[in-house]
Amino acid sequence: MRLEGAIPAAVLAAVRAPFAAAGGEVVATPAAEPLGLYLDLAGEALREELFLVQGPGRDEYCLRPDFTLGVAQAHLASGAAEGRYLYEGPAFRVAPDQAEQYLQIGLEAYDAGDAPPADAAMALLAWRSASAGERGDLNLVLGDVALFAAFVTALGVAPVSAARLSAAYAHPMRLARELAATPAGAEGAGALAGLLEGLDEARAAAVLEEIWSLAGIEPVGGRGPAEIVHRLRARATAGPRLTDRERGAIAAYLAVADAPAAAFTRIAALASGADLDAALAAWERRLAGLTDVPADRITFAAGLHRPFSYYDGAFFEVRSAALGENMAVAAGGRYDGLLARLGDSRTRGAVGCMVRPGLAWKDGRP
Repeated sequence: MRLEGAIPAAVLAAVRAPFAAAGGEVVATPAAEPLGLYLDLAGEALREELFLVQGPGRDEYCLRPDFTLGVAQAHLASGAAEGRYLYEGPAFRVAPDQAEQYLQIGLEAYDAGDAPPADAAMALLAWRSASAGERGDLNLVLGDVALFAAFVTALGVAPVSAARLSAAYAHPMRLARELAATPAGAEGAGALAGLLEGLDEARAAAVLEEIWSLAGIEPVGGRGPAEIVHRLRARATAGPRLTDRERGAIAAYLAVADAPAAAFTRIAALASGADLDAALAAWERRLAGLTDVPADRITFAAGLHRPFSYYDGAFFEVRSAALGENMAVAAGGRYDGLLARLGDSRTRGAVGCMVRPGLAWKDGRP
């Protein structure tokens, strides 16, 4: 495993300082978390980037690739409706060449306040912290899952297809399949789904388990037969094909990457008069809050995606020109729906950010 090099104490203190000023309860999260939960909430495509370990009872776990899920569970356990949590510790990812361990510092905020200024404040926190490492080549790149969903809906895409496209937004290869002429899974899932059709899910799961037993297959990764049956049926009802007009407009949307004002003008034109006023007005308010970020360092990239598919609103990355787009110095965004998916009925808003001090440091990893 590749370990991050030592970060000078003065640099680490400077990167920490904006988080300390923002305030919050310091929280610790487990270093190992259930793999199945991560795949459910962050997406199957994340598996290849996770450091897998064997847990008790042969259950599969992963070393935490991020703190958001662990902090969300800690908030859920607290019983509070609102809270702000600071964290610092090692995270683990599998890079193309080998596994790596690195330091993360972050803040997660749960409250039902006004979202656009809260989003801006979190992006500004990430920018200030990343800038404290004294890199002079930083840029802030913005994206928005909710704006993509609103755009697709404004095109008149059938609701079931629009939902699938929005769910695929965080995964470029999956999204490309969804944009193909045949919706992903509409034909490929047909044979097995057809065998299970007409059975209730419990009976269908039992049949699938029997097939595994006969074939000598032992599933891994936390996917049980009932869940696989449910997903097969969802894939088999993929919805109608996209029209050429819809497909072309969505491809053009995803290609937009420009200064925010120019980007939003292009997106509004692509929507062909459909009402995106509320979504774009929210972005005007976010941009107004980015007081410390030079305007020429901000880009809105409609096709920007984060590997964690629990983001469901505005999100961002702070990038270094020297490090490239695949190694964000800081990142974060809004994920209002995650707490509900974990069983919380109280929390109404969630936004957070993290920074990697080892990348923020101007003499850190090139």
